[in-house]
Amino acid sequence: MIAVIGDVHGCFYTLIELYNSIRKKYKDIPIYCVGDIVDRGNFSCNVMDFMINEKILFTPGNHDYMFYHFFKDPTSIFARSWVFNGNEATLKSYKNQDEKVFKHIEVIRSAPLYYDLPDCFISHAGISIKFGNVLGGLPEKEFSRKIEDVVISNYREDSGVMWTRDPLLNIGKLQIVGHTKQLEIIYIENSDAVYIDTGAFVGNKLSAVIVEDNEIIDSLEAKTSMSDII
Repeated sequence: MIAVIGDVHGCFYTLIELYNSIRKKYKDIPIYCVGDIVDRGNFSCNVMDFMINEKILFTPGNHDYMFYHFFKDPTSIFARSWVFNGNEATLKSYKNQDEKVFKHIEVIRSAPLYYDLPDCFISHAGISIKFGNVLGGLPEKEFSRKIEDVVISNYREDSGVMWTRDPLLNIGKLQIVGHTKQLEIIYIENSDAVYIDTGAFVGNKLSAVIVEDNEIIDSLEAKTSMSDII
Protein backbone atom coordinates (compact mmCIF):
# COMPACT_ATOMS: atom_id res chain seq x y z
CA MET A 1 0.00 0.00 0.00
CA ILE A 2 1.27 3.45 -0.95
CA ALA A 3 0.11 7.07 -1.15
CA VAL A 4 0.61 9.20 -4.26
CA ILE A 5 0.31 12.99 -4.18
CA GLY A 6 -0.53 15.15 -7.19
CA ASP A 7 1.25 18.21 -8.60
CA VAL A 8 2.33 20.45 -5.69
CA HIS A 9 3.57 23.49 -7.63
CA GLY A 10 5.16 25.30 -4.71
CA CYS A 11 2.08 25.07 -2.44
CA PHE A 12 3.93 24.39 0.79
CA TYR A 13 1.23 24.90 3.41
CA THR A 14 -1.25 22.91 1.36
CA LEU A 15 1.26 20.07 1.07
CA ILE A 16 1.81 20.02 4.84
CA GLU A 17 -1.92 19.74 5.47
CA LEU A 18 -2.32 16.86 3.00
CA TYR A 19 0.81 15.10 4.26
CA ASN A 20 -0.42 15.26 7.85
CA SER A 21 -3.79 13.84 6.79
CA ILE A 22 -2.06 10.91 5.09
CA ARG A 23 0.18 10.22 8.08
CA LYS A 24 -2.73 10.43 10.51
CA LYS A 25 -4.72 7.80 8.62
CA TYR A 26 -1.89 5.69 7.14
CA LYS A 27 1.01 6.07 9.54
CA ASP A 28 3.84 4.15 7.91
CA ILE A 29 3.09 3.76 4.21
CA PRO A 30 5.53 5.09 1.59
CA ILE A 31 4.51 8.40 0.00
CA TYR A 32 5.21 9.29 -3.62
CA CYS A 33 4.50 12.35 -5.77
CA VAL A 34 3.89 12.62 -9.53
CA GLY A 35 6.12 15.70 -9.84
CA ASP A 36 5.76 19.37 -10.74
CA ILE A 37 7.02 20.15 -7.28
CA VAL A 38 8.17 23.65 -8.21
CA ASP A 39 6.80 26.72 -10.04
CA ARG A 40 3.53 28.67 -9.86
CA GLY A 41 3.09 28.71 -6.06
CA ASN A 42 5.11 30.81 -3.64
CA PHE A 43 7.23 28.24 -1.81
CA SER A 44 9.07 25.93 -4.21
CA CYS A 45 12.23 25.95 -2.10
CA ASN A 46 10.30 25.03 1.05
CA VAL A 47 8.45 22.28 -0.79
CA MET A 48 11.69 20.74 -2.04
CA ASP A 49 13.16 20.84 1.47
CA PHE A 50 10.04 19.16 2.84
CA MET A 51 10.06 16.44 0.19
CA ILE A 52 13.70 15.66 0.96
CA ASN A 53 13.34 15.77 4.74
CA GLU A 54 10.20 13.61 4.78
CA LYS A 55 11.61 11.18 2.21
CA ILE A 56 8.74 11.66 -0.23
CA LEU A 57 9.75 9.92 -3.44
CA PHE A 58 8.87 11.60 -6.71
CA THR A 59 9.06 11.43 -10.47
CA PRO A 60 10.16 14.81 -11.84
CA GLY A 61 7.62 16.76 -13.84
CA ASN A 62 8.27 19.04 -16.78
CA HIS A 63 8.41 22.06 -14.46
CA ASP A 64 11.04 20.39 -12.29
CA TYR A 65 13.12 19.58 -15.37
CA MET A 66 12.76 23.12 -16.68
CA PHE A 67 14.12 24.36 -13.34
CA TYR A 68 17.03 21.91 -13.49
CA HIS A 69 17.93 22.65 -17.12
CA PHE A 70 17.77 26.43 -16.63
CA PHE A 71 20.88 26.15 -14.46
CA LYS A 72 22.58 23.11 -15.99
CA ASP A 73 21.73 23.23 -19.72
CA PRO A 74 20.50 26.77 -20.48
CA THR A 75 20.27 26.27 -24.25
CA SER A 76 17.93 23.27 -23.97
CA ILE A 77 14.22 23.34 -24.78
CA PHE A 78 13.46 22.76 -21.09
CA ALA A 79 15.48 25.81 -20.04
CA ARG A 80 14.05 28.07 -22.74
CA SER A 81 10.51 27.00 -21.88
CA TRP A 82 10.93 27.82 -18.18
CA VAL A 83 10.88 31.56 -18.83
CA PHE A 84 7.23 31.25 -19.92
CA ASN A 85 6.08 28.73 -17.31
CA GLY A 86 6.00 30.27 -13.86
CA ASN A 87 9.69 30.58 -13.04
CA GLU A 88 9.35 33.97 -11.30
CA ALA A 89 7.82 32.52 -8.13
CA THR A 90 10.44 29.78 -8.02
CA LEU A 91 13.36 32.18 -8.35
CA LYS A 92 11.86 34.39 -5.66
CA SER A 93 11.54 31.44 -3.28
CA TYR A 94 15.29 30.76 -3.63
CA LYS A 95 16.37 34.36 -3.07
CA ASN A 96 19.52 34.42 -0.92
CA GLN A 97 19.57 30.60 -0.86
CA ASP A 98 21.82 29.87 -3.81
CA GLU A 99 23.31 26.77 -2.19
CA LYS A 100 19.86 25.17 -2.05
CA VAL A 101 19.30 25.69 -5.77
CA PHE A 102 22.12 23.33 -6.62
CA LYS A 103 21.27 20.85 -3.89
CA HIS A 104 17.68 20.66 -5.09
CA ILE A 105 18.37 20.43 -8.79
CA GLU A 106 20.73 17.53 -8.07
CA VAL A 107 17.89 15.76 -6.25
CA ILE A 108 15.66 16.39 -9.28
CA ARG A 109 18.32 15.10 -11.67
CA SER A 110 18.74 11.88 -9.72
CA ALA A 111 15.01 11.14 -9.39
CA PRO A 112 13.68 8.39 -11.70
CA LEU A 113 11.31 9.33 -14.52
CA TYR A 114 8.90 6.58 -13.44
CA TYR A 115 8.25 4.00 -10.73
CA ASP A 116 7.09 0.60 -11.93
CA LEU A 117 5.80 -0.79 -8.64
CA PRO A 118 3.75 -3.87 -7.75
CA ASP A 119 0.95 -1.52 -6.66
CA CYS A 120 0.94 0.76 -9.74
CA PHE A 121 2.97 2.65 -12.35
CA ILE A 122 3.77 6.27 -11.41
CA SER A 123 5.01 8.97 -13.79
CA HIS A 124 4.34 12.64 -14.36
CA ALA A 125 2.26 12.59 -17.55
CA GLY A 126 1.93 8.89 -18.34
CA ILE A 127 2.69 6.48 -21.17
CA SER A 128 1.03 7.70 -24.34
CA ILE A 129 -1.14 5.40 -26.42
CA LYS A 130 1.28 6.23 -29.27
CA PHE A 131 3.68 3.68 -27.79
CA GLY A 132 1.16 0.85 -28.05
CA ASN A 133 3.01 -0.63 -31.03
CA VAL A 134 6.12 -1.02 -28.85
CA LEU A 135 4.67 -1.76 -25.42
CA GLY A 136 1.13 -2.99 -25.95
CA GLY A 137 0.39 -6.51 -24.80
CA LEU A 138 3.90 -7.33 -23.61
CA PRO A 139 4.31 -9.79 -20.75
CA GLU A 140 5.43 -8.13 -17.51
CA LYS A 141 9.12 -9.04 -17.71
CA GLU A 142 9.46 -7.87 -21.30
CA PHE A 143 7.50 -4.68 -20.55
CA SER A 144 9.91 -3.89 -17.70
CA ARG A 145 12.85 -4.20 -20.09
CA LYS A 146 11.27 -2.10 -22.86
CA ILE A 147 9.72 0.70 -20.83
CA GLU A 148 13.02 2.29 -19.80
CA ASP A 149 14.15 2.62 -23.42
CA VAL A 150 10.82 4.15 -24.43
CA VAL A 151 10.79 6.66 -21.56
CA ILE A 152 14.43 7.75 -21.89
CA SER A 153 14.29 8.01 -25.68
CA ASN A 154 11.16 10.17 -25.71
CA TYR A 155 11.01 12.21 -22.50
CA ARG A 156 11.75 15.46 -24.34
CA GLU A 157 9.00 14.88 -26.91
CA ASP A 158 5.39 16.06 -26.82
CA SER A 159 4.25 12.45 -26.43
CA GLY A 160 6.85 11.72 -23.74
CA VAL A 161 6.37 10.89 -20.10
CA MET A 162 6.74 14.51 -18.95
CA TRP A 163 4.59 16.26 -21.53
CA THR A 164 1.95 14.05 -23.09
CA ARG A 165 -1.73 14.92 -23.06
CA ASP A 166 -2.56 11.98 -25.34
CA PRO A 167 -4.89 9.23 -24.16
CA LEU A 168 -2.76 6.84 -22.13
CA LEU A 169 -1.86 3.28 -23.01
CA ASN A 170 -3.38 0.51 -20.92
CA ILE A 171 -0.17 -1.12 -19.72
CA GLY A 172 -1.80 -3.87 -17.67
CA LYS A 173 -1.53 -2.06 -14.35
CA LEU A 174 -2.86 1.16 -12.86
CA GLN A 175 -1.11 4.31 -14.10
CA ILE A 176 -1.06 7.28 -11.70
CA VAL A 177 -0.28 10.62 -13.32
CA GLY A 178 -0.51 14.36 -12.87
CA HIS A 179 0.25 17.07 -15.45
CA THR A 180 -3.27 17.40 -16.89
CA LYS A 181 -5.21 19.52 -14.42
CA GLN A 182 -8.67 18.41 -13.31
CA LEU A 183 -11.13 19.77 -10.74
CA GLU A 184 -11.42 16.30 -9.20
CA ILE A 185 -9.45 13.06 -9.33
CA ILE A 186 -10.42 11.38 -12.60
CA TYR A 187 -10.18 7.68 -13.41
CA ILE A 188 -10.15 6.65 -17.11
CA GLU A 189 -11.23 3.02 -17.38
CA ASN A 190 -9.99 2.33 -20.92
CA SER A 191 -6.49 3.41 -19.99
CA ASP A 192 -6.65 2.14 -16.39
CA ALA A 193 -5.20 5.53 -15.44
CA VAL A 194 -5.97 8.01 -12.71
CA TYR A 195 -5.25 11.75 -13.02
CA ILE A 196 -4.50 13.37 -9.67
CA ASP A 197 -3.43 16.95 -10.49
CA THR A 198 -6.37 18.87 -9.02
CA GLY A 199 -5.03 22.39 -9.50
CA ALA A 200 -3.49 23.34 -6.17
CA PHE A 201 -1.83 26.37 -7.71
CA VAL A 202 -5.09 27.76 -9.13
CA GLY A 203 -6.78 27.69 -5.74
CA ASN A 204 -8.59 24.36 -5.98
CA LYS A 205 -6.93 21.59 -3.94
CA LEU A 206 -4.05 19.16 -3.63
CA SER A 207 -5.08 15.51 -3.81
CA ALA A 208 -3.65 12.08 -3.07
CA VAL A 209 -4.73 8.52 -3.72
CA ILE A 210 -4.06 5.47 -1.57
CA VAL A 211 -3.34 2.45 -3.75
CA GLU A 212 -2.97 -1.26 -3.07
CA ASP A 213 -2.57 -4.00 -5.67
CA ASN A 214 -3.52 -1.65 -8.54
CA GLU A 215 -6.73 -0.54 -6.86
CA ILE A 216 -7.53 2.90 -5.48
CA ILE A 217 -8.76 2.24 -1.96
CA ASP A 218 -8.98 5.83 -0.69
CA SER A 219 -8.37 9.46 -1.62
CA LEU A 220 -7.54 12.49 0.47
CA GLU A 221 -7.42 16.19 -0.31
CA ALA A 222 -6.44 19.57 1.12
CA LYS A 223 -7.97 22.81 -0.05
CA THR A 224 -5.36 25.23 -1.34
CA SER A 225 -4.02 27.55 1.35
CA MET A 226 -4.32 31.06 -0.04
CA SER A 227 -0.93 31.96 1.42
CA ASP A 228 0.58 29.54 -1.09
CA ILE A 229 -0.68 31.44 -4.12
CA ILE A 230 -1.35 35.08 -3.10
